[in-house]
This record gives sequence, C-alpha cells and structure tokens, in this order.
Amino acid sequence: MPILSPLLTVFGIMLAGFIVQKWRILPAGSDNVLNQYVYFIAFPAIMLIVLAETPIEQIRNWGFIAGYSIAMTLVYLFTTWVSLWRDKKPALAAIRALNTTFGNTSFIGIPLMMMLYPNNQLALAAAAIASLLSVTVFAMVLAQLALYQGQTDNAFKTVTLALMQNPIIIGSAIGVVISALQITLWPPVSGVIRQFGLTSSPCALFAIGMVLCQANQQQGRNAQSKMSTSAELATLNLLKLVIQPLVAYWLLILFGIDGDLLKIGVILAALPTAASVYLLAQRFNVNAIVSAQTISLGIVLSFAVLPLLDHIL
Repeated sequence: MPILSPLLTVFGIMLAGFIVQKWRILPAGSDNVLNQYVYFIAFPAIMLIVLAETPIEQIRNWGFIAGYSIAMTLVYLFTTWVSLWRDKKPALAAIRALNTTFGNTSFIGIPLMMMLYPNNQLALAAAAIASLLSVTVFAMVLAQLALYQGQTDNAFKTVTLALMQNPIIIGSAIGVVISALQITLWPPVSGVIRQFGLTSSPCALFAIGMVLCQANQQQGRNAQSKMSTSAELATLNLLKLVIQPLVAYWLLILFGIDGDLLKIGVILAALPTAASVYLLAQRFNVNAIVSAQTISLGIVLSFAVLPLLDHIL
C-alpha cells in the first residue's frame, strides 16, 4: 500500500529518537532542547510558509473546518461525559477526552502528508488547519486543568493567553495574513523560512521518540502503571483511531467534502494521540502513565488502522 512506505519512514525516525534516548547517546536534556526548537522555531516556520503559499480560498474551506472540528468536539464531549459518569473527576475526564481527540496532526500529520501527497499544497494546508484546531482544543484543556487545580480563576483568560502566546498560532496567523493579502515573500526570506520549516518533520519525529522513551522509563519506575487497565487503553484508542475518523467521514461528506480532501481529513482524524498529551498530563499529575501507554499503543495500532483506511477510501 502507498501509505506503508511513508508510515515506516515516519515511525523509523521516531524509533531512532527512542533508541538514542534509551542509550543516552546525546547529553541529558537534549530532548528538551529539541522540543523547544521544534515548538518555537521549526514548526511555526512550516505553518507560516505552507499557509502563506496556499490560496486563501483553500484555507477558508469552511466545510472541511466544520466537519473536522465538530467530529473532534463530539468525541471530546462523549469521552468527558462517560468519564464523569464513571469517576466524577473533572481533571481526569479532561485528560481522557484529550487522549481521544488530540491527534498528532502536527508532528506526524504534516510529514505524512508531505510524503503521501508530494507537491500538493492542499494536503499540507489541510494538515495545518487540523493542527490549528487541535492546538485550540489543547489550550482549552490546559485552562480546564489549571482551573481545577486552582492555578487560575479565569479559564477564558487562560485560554486566550495560551492561544495568543502560542508560536504555532502566531506563525499560522502571519501565514494566513500573507495569503489573504496575496503578498509574495522575497525569495531569500521565503527560502530561510522554508529551510527552517523543513527541519520540523525529522526533528519533531525524533523528539517524539525521545519523549516516549522517557515515558516508558517512568512507567517502569512507577507502580501506577500496573493499575492501568487494558480496557481503558483499548477504549481510548478505539475512540481516537476508529470513532473520530468515522464521525469525521460522515460529517465531511455532510458538508460537501469529497475526493482527496475527504481522504486526507479522515486520515488526519485517525492519527494517534500526540505526545504533548503525556507532557500535559505529567505537568498536572493527571493520568500521565495511562496517557503514555495510550500514545504508545496508538502508534502501534496505526500500522493497521491507517493502511486500512487508505485502502477503503
């Protein structure tokens, strides 16, 4: 299947990061430096250049935006409701819901689209839009957790600041403005931005491998890992890898999306949970081990789910 080759490339780079972290080839703290570089420089650059070079009509694809975002919202609300009904812990419900909705559309989705659809600006724009929607959900959960744990008394202000200070949002906003005003960047400037952006994929995938290695090591040291049930892991991944893309498929069709863009939207919706969820869960000490296990299992299951979806669509 055509998708298997880029999948193996993507996860091969992640495996390299895992091995390097496992064998401690790089100095301690290298994973943090790499993550900061990707977050503050490389990824904003790729978002800026992709959106700047995409016609504004393709960016303002309201059918795609509505279908993808509503699918995320429905799965998020369903997971939250079930979790609250079962455990009555709002912070736990928020992390579980993020596990079932926040796919790795940035660090995995964009490089995957680059390899699946070379020179297809629409595929990259779709991945960028999906990433922006995911970042918005992430900021909302961050505010929820801060509110639940008494770190803020104004969730709206926390969400607003998180979005306004997010370098990915800033880079994307600049790109959209450039596209809307039909500005052509001076070639040396666009060349520098593009070169920084091209480093985002390998660096981000390598960093994910390093983060997952650290999460795996922590599981071994933490007795909580023994308490996580296979039923919870299976349910979270079922919602993320099967239910969300299925809901996205029907909603995208409902909003008039078809052809390659429909396929792209479903594949993006079916990507495994982003490693950022583990980092957030660890920061607030909420279900971090289960989040790490969900991400790891989701990556493994992706080798079956993504080629199957690619074949069916």
